[in-house]
Amino acid sequence: MSEENRPQQRAIRSFVLRQGRLTRAQAHALEHHWQDYGIDYSPKLLNFSDLFDNNNDVFIEIGFGNGESLIAQAEQYPQQNFIGIEVHGPGVGHLIHLAVKAGLDNIRVIRHDAVEVLQAMIADDSVAQFQLFFPDPWHKKRHHKRRIMKPAFIELIRQKLRPGGTFHMATDWQPYAEEMLDQMDSSEGFSNTAGKGHYSPDRGQRFETKFERRGKRLGHGVWDLIYRKK
Repeated sequence: MSEENRPQQRAIRSFVLRQGRLTRAQAHALEHHWQDYGIDYSPKLLNFSDLFDNNNDVFIEIGFGNGESLIAQAEQYPQQNFIGIEVHGPGVGHLIHLAVKAGLDNIRVIRHDAVEVLQAMIADDSVAQFQLFFPDPWHKKRHHKRRIMKPAFIELIRQKLRPGGTFHMATDWQPYAEEMLDQMDSSEGFSNTAGKGHYSPDRGQRFETKFERRGKRLGHGVWDLIYRKK
């Protein structure tokens, strides 16, 4: 088989696209307010100053779920700008619905694969903080290849962070926390804000979610990791 006819190997995704059913509020938000909060994917670098009409620091959260924690952060820190990246429609619709209710103007959302967004739309040395909260741990060993935390992803995060910028991760799955800690401690260009081999003693700006509170009541732990780009 010639090279030009050889089938292209599909990239392994860190997510499975489950659309779910939109509520009426979510559907209304997507239909009527996407133009206010949504950013269509395009292989063109974003200009943060034009996007937010200011020069405030930009925080990017990858996989924000239902968006409640990110909305709370945007409300609490109006002097910062936030971009959420999420592939699942109900979560995107819910975040926009909450943003409209709160009257926020410091948050935007991109509905697309995060790796492709970072590669094509985010300039190097431009982001104040990346947030990766409770990514899918893909518990079964044969699915570990789907975990988003890989050397290429970590290097991509480093490239896009500005010098002194931070990468904040959190997980409630201890084996994944240990893997993250090993990966990040051995990655060039990052320093562990809690000291090598240690988890962060606090959760920084991360807001506790209802799922996290429920997990704590059941005895589940949560591990935060915060690293700074050298």
